[in-house]
Amino acid sequence: MLVSEILAIKGKVLYTIAPHKSIAEAVTVMTEQDVGSLVVFSHGRMTGLLTFREVLNAVHKAGAAWEAVPVEDAMVKDPEVATGDMEMDELRRLMVAHHQRYLPVMDEGTLLGVVSFHDVAKGVLEEQSFENRMLKNYIRNWPAGEGEA
Repeated sequence: MLVSEILAIKGKVLYTIAPHKSIAEAVTVMTEQDVGSLVVFSHGRMTGLLTFREVLNAVHKAGAAWEAVPVEDAMVKDPEVATGDMEMDELRRLMVAHHQRYLPVMDEGTLLGVVSFHDVAKGVLEEQSFENRMLKNYIRNWPAGEGEA
C-alpha cells in the first residue's frame, strides 16, 4: 500500500498554522479540529510540525506562561517527510527511526497531507481485510474434485 492510498482513505484535509502564532492558538485549532498535529507554514513553505508532544514540552518548559510561547519555539523544525509514492513499510520504518507519530506528505514542496500512526494502522487493517476477502472468495470458488487422484 502506498502513502497516497492511505491519504485517499483518510481524506486530504490540511490543518496549518503560522510560526508566529501562540501555542494557545495552536491548542485551540488542534482541539476544535480533533487533530494531533499542525503543519507550520511561513511564506508558502513548510518550516515545521507541531504535535501534542511539542505542545506538552512547551507547557513543561514555560510553566504558567505556556500560552504565549510562539509555535516556532516549540515545533519540530524541518521534520522528516513522506512522499505519495512511498510504500507503507518504508513509511513505518521512517516514523519509527525518527520517533515521529505524524509525517507530512510532500510532493516537490507541495503539502499533500499528514499521515499518523493511526492512519497507518487503519491502512494495514483495510489492506488485510481486502486480502482476507480475496482469499476466502478464492477458496469458496475452488473447483471441486480438481487435483484429486
